[in-house]
Order: sequence, then structure tokens, then C-alpha cells
Amino acid sequence: MSAESGIVIIDKPAGVTSHHVVGRLRRLLGTRKVGHAGTLDPMATGVLILGVNRATRLLGHLALHDKRYLATVRLGQSSTTDDADGEVVAVADASGLDTTALESALAALRGKIWQVPSAVSAIKVGGKRAYDLVRQGTEVNLNAREVEVSRLEVVSCCPGDGVLDVGIDVECSSGTYVRAIARDLGKSLGVGGHLVSLRRVRIGGYDLSEAVTLGEEPPGLMPMAEAARRSFPCVTVDSRRAADVGFGRRLDVSVPAGVTGIISPEGALLALYRPDGEGSRPVAVLV
Repeated sequence: MSAESGIVIIDKPAGVTSHHVVGRLRRLLGTRKVGHAGTLDPMATGVLILGVNRATRLLGHLALHDKRYLATVRLGQSSTTDDADGEVVAVADASGLDTTALESALAALRGKIWQVPSAVSAIKVGGKRAYDLVRQGTEVNLNAREVEVSRLEVVSCCPGDGVLDVGIDVECSSGTYVRAIARDLGKSLGVGGHLVSLRRVRIGGYDLSEAVTLGEEPPGLMPMAEAARRSFPCVTVDSRRAADVGFGRRLDVSVPAGVTGIISPEGALLALYRPDGEGSRPVAVLV
């Protein structure tokens, strides 16, 4: 098994699951300990963060960062899955929608909003994934949750036969469903809507400019310390405190955030710590 730990930024292609990408990286690196942060549906492409060996413990924290997507919403048709993978039905002619109506509907979807996730999401209901229950024919009703859409802008409009394809640029908090934005936009306009393309171009400080496509050779790994510095505030400690971190002890060092990287004198990421009074205590020890 490979002992090296680190992060890989992948440009996921369409037609494969996030789990498939994980499996491919496992074979290339010769280790079973690979995971991903922030699942992408098979139809979606773009930034997928993978962690290898000890770096898998960073993934849950990296997935909480904000994200940016470029997407195409087809107005005039609804889908059972809120995207093109489901059964698509025509609702009403949307080809003549004007920009005033479109902008008014978009305005209501910006900022802090309450959003009902798509029924085919990976959210667990009674211990089972919602999408598995839907496939079994069970009706799933998910509760609305508060999310934040900091950007929702139209970048293109292309009318077709009874439909209007709207290209959108979305920046949003973790937990936001772009499929649900498509659904709710179509519902607000009374014409139905679903997602026909989705490309994630950024998660936090990681974007497509550094993403790689998996080939036949193992990709290079971003060191955990670099990943931490780009994602959280970090504090470098001396050798005595570094030894304490290795035992998961509380530190007499204050840290600035609920997730703060602790860096050794040699520049390695040792752990993630959180404030605890005048000191700090571990969130995850990585050594």
C-alpha cells in the first residue's frame, strides 16, 4: 500500500460516478484508502476533491466550503429527477419568456433561502439514501433547509421548440442543490424546469485550473499542509507542542477558527484543532 498521503483535484468526466473515480485512483496508487469530498452526479463534470490515505480525514471539512457551478436549465419541461436523467415531460411553452420575468424569478432564489432538496438526493431518510427509496417506488418528502446562493446570474439564453435553455453561473453554500434551483425556477415561472448540464468549476480555493484528468499514470499529490493552508487558518507549533499533538492532547495555544490546521516545525500538517478556552483541542489528529 502507498504510504503517501495528500489531495488530488480531479476534473470528473460525464457519465461516471464519483465512486468510479475513487476506484480508479485506488488502482493507480495501489491503496484502498481513497475518498472524495462533495459528490457529483454522473451527468455532472468538474472539480472533485479526492483524499489519499491520511488525507481522507480532511475531506469532510473540505466539502463544507462554498462552490461555484456553470449550469444549463431547460425551462418548459419538468423531470422526475429534476435533471435530464429522469423522465422528462413538457409543462408549458417557455420559448417566449422575457428577461423581466426571468430576472424576477431568479431574484427570489438568491441570498439565504429555504430549499427543498431533490428527492433523488443522497440525503438519508430512516437510514436509507433518498434516491434508493425513490427507485424502490417509495414517496420521499424531504424537509427544506437553509442554504445561501451568493451568485445566480444568467450567462446565456437559447430558445428552442417550446423550451428556453438558460445558462446560469451559481455560487452557493455547501448543501445547495443546483437541480433544485432549476426545478424551483421553472415552478416559479409556471413552465417547469430541469437541469440539462452541470459543471462544478470551484470548491473553496480549488478550481479547474489545477484539476487533472485521470490517465494511466498515478497523479501527483498535493501535500496535506498545502491543502490545509488553502482551506483553513493554520498555526505552526514548536517541537514540544508537536509531540503533544501526536498524543491528541489539548494545547495551551489559541487558534483562530473552529477548524485550524496545526503545522509542525518541519512544515507537516499534524492535526486540525478548535478553540477551547484560552487554548485548543483536537478535531482530528492526522499523524
